[in-house]
Amino acid sequence: MVNGPLPLGAFLKLAGATATGGHAKLLVQDGEVSVNGEVDRRRGRTLRSGDIVAVGGEEYRVCSSPA
Repeated sequence: MVNGPLPLGAFLKLAGATATGGHAKLLVQDGEVSVNGEVDRRRGRTLRSGDIVAVGGEEYRVCSSPA
């Protein structure tokens, strides 16, 4: 659940797609992460509710938390 801006690298860690921020950084830099079907190499990209992040054959949907 997201309440405010969430960078791509932090999301990967929060979703359990990576164990560390360093691993998230490498995956993003190597072009192994896509957002809404497009490869994105910006670890600091701000995600929005509804975005779909794919990495390692898994997909994760960004959800917003209730206010």
